Amino acid sequence: MKEQKFQIEIGKRNLKVEIKNLAEQASGSCLVRYGDTVVLATVVMSDIEKEEVDFLPLTVDYEERYYAAGKILGSRYIRRESRPSDEAILTSRLIDRAIRPRFPKHLKRETQVVVTCLSWDRENDPDMIGLIASSIAILISNIPWSGPIAPLRIGRINGEFLLNPTYPEREKGDLELAISGVQKNGDILINMIEAEGQEISESEVLDAVNHAKPHLIKLINFQEQIAKKVGKEKIRLPEPPSNPELENEIKKFLGERLEKALFQQTKENRAMETKDLEEELLAFVEEKYLDSPVSKEKSLYAKDFFQKEIERVIHQNIILKEKRPDGRKMEEIREIYCEAGLLPRTHGSGLFCRGQTKALSILTLGAPGDVRLLEGMEIIGKKRFMHHYNFPPYSVGEVKPIRGPGRREIGHGMLVERALLPVIPSLDQFPYTMRIVSEILSSNGSTSMASASSSSLALMDAGVPIKAPVAGIALGLMVEEDNYKILTDIQGPEDHYGDMDLKVAGTEKGITAIQMDVKVQGIPEKTLQEGLVRAKKARFQILAEMKKVLPGSRSKLSPFAPRILTLQINPDKIREVIGPGGKVINEITEECGVSIDIEDTGKIFVTSDSEEAAKKAISWIKNITREVKVGEVFQGKVKRILSFGAMVEIFPGQEGLIHISQLAPWRVKKVEDVVNVGDVVQVKVVSIDEQGRVNLSLKEAKTKYARKKQR
Repeated sequence: MKEQKFQIEIGKRNLKVEIKNLAEQASGSCLVRYGDTVVLATVVMSDIEKEEVDFLPLTVDYEERYYAAGKILGSRYIRRESRPSDEAILTSRLIDRAIRPRFPKHLKRETQVVVTCLSWDRENDPDMIGLIASSIAILISNIPWSGPIAPLRIGRINGEFLLNPTYPEREKGDLELAISGVQKNGDILINMIEAEGQEISESEVLDAVNHAKPHLIKLINFQEQIAKKVGKEKIRLPEPPSNPELENEIKKFLGERLEKALFQQTKENRAMETKDLEEELLAFVEEKYLDSPVSKEKSLYAKDFFQKEIERVIHQNIILKEKRPDGRKMEEIREIYCEAGLLPRTHGSGLFCRGQTKALSILTLGAPGDVRLLEGMEIIGKKRFMHHYNFPPYSVGEVKPIRGPGRREIGHGMLVERALLPVIPSLDQFPYTMRIVSEILSSNGSTSMASASSSSLALMDAGVPIKAPVAGIALGLMVEEDNYKILTDIQGPEDHYGDMDLKVAGTEKGITAIQMDVKVQGIPEKTLQEGLVRAKKARFQILAEMKKVLPGSRSKLSPFAPRILTLQINPDKIREVIGPGGKVINEITEECGVSIDIEDTGKIFVTSDSEEAAKKAISWIKNITREVKVGEVFQGKVKRILSFGAMVEIFPGQEGLIHISQLAPWRVKKVEDVVNVGDVVQVKVVSIDEQGRVNLSLKEAKTKYARKKQR
């Protein structure tokens, strides 16, 4: 293929697309450049049909490369990339959620999208560039896909919206929204949103969406022009098999039993009756076609059609009758139960239950030095607030090996972390490092939003002065042609067979985080607006229940939490606190049983399980760093005897010289005639030279000791 180049201006910078034979054996590929950030997106579809899979076999991998940022990182002994960073996993999930709904549901071939960051300019985030590159690569390939999709990031600084803000601009903003959409009848249908904000209103979110719309349309038209010039002819997938006769027999066999099995109060009964009914159906089909050469195909068809019938029954009951599987109304939240301070020795704990969804969050407070060190292609820094999410197999009644956190756990953990971050106090207000772990004890819908609520309770239980408690809610959507219903607090089948998952977290003042993905082509702005209004109402209900248990942060920290004392010193004195080779600071930490963290500004944090030990260390540091003034009198200890005088420690880390002429008001021939090592004497500061050396006098202190020696 002859190399072709395209470009469009987005956010005052040019987005450049190059179609060339770099990955010529891939089904589709493109190179996209924005600023000096460059990504390569490729897509490959297997030739083999996987008949038995009941899901879209799509994999998305975003690959960071250290060379893109001009770095050599990794283990000291393995200087190369290993497992994906959390940031890479989050980008993979973001791309996946945006492109997945556009693939045909009956696609059974394994498909893999690989996005590799080849160059990073430290200003432009590769995630949105990777998403548009993925869209173009799939669009110009021969893979069936109803694209394109257009992604953008919207930021807001001082009330003004920015397109694809740079990293420095994002740090100044109070709202950030990543959005992707598709075009329909000249308007945009939204198919993915990730947003975070400083307690923003619903109308502000919609303003950001509206600001993005014309630019999304512009990007879609741009991609369509590329596809017209270089796009391959799409493979025609065989139509999914159709067997009206078998379908009618299945419907007749199921009758009203399927609806009865699905519409149960508890998850266990629903799952058990549905499973029993499916087994009966498959046994019926196998017996009916026992001697048929296509009996296996009939069984697979029956299994697939059974799932379609479940989806149809749930959709129709909700849309036409407003009947939910557990009998709730459209806006009804399941029963809520909250508890704080469950665990006696942890620093803070909170339990949040919504129906059969139960999340237990535990907070640990640590020293400033306990921060997580971040080192990757995009990020080198520190993180003082962390939220980790665990989803053990017992939470859904399953038996599975327990390994490290997967993509889902990392994604859910980060969503809750983003939701809580706007209410976390600054380092100056609260110098602790904070780590929350949310254990999902039981799962039946929206465990991430339950974790946001339980984590808020844990923070307040620990006495962390958060701005306000955060609560979260998940909403769903059922669509049937032009009819739709929005569901508050979705659970099990509503989530699995529904068409949207909209998670909204925030305080009474406003929204702190949003995550939305869909299974349909996309949703109009009007539907999003309705969902946000519903979410606000539900959030207020949940916050009211949480406040019944804990109205605000406790006034005192847990007695088992470490105590942190702070001290500001002259930055020039830092080296004196540390000492040669760390001698002084190590002596303080070992003798007092504390940990010490020092900032370049001269701010010192002393952390200890004992407040008395921390005070002792602070006193020690004050003595080391205090400014000695001429005329001050100290009680010092003789440390060394020299031929011309004695060295006296006037406070830890600070010594001064008593010259032999300053020992007594008479002529001293030998220093030991007046003082010896270990003597405690009162001395006066008589001068400080240009190098900061302190000169002391014993005779000018007018001590009884000196007079006694005179006699």
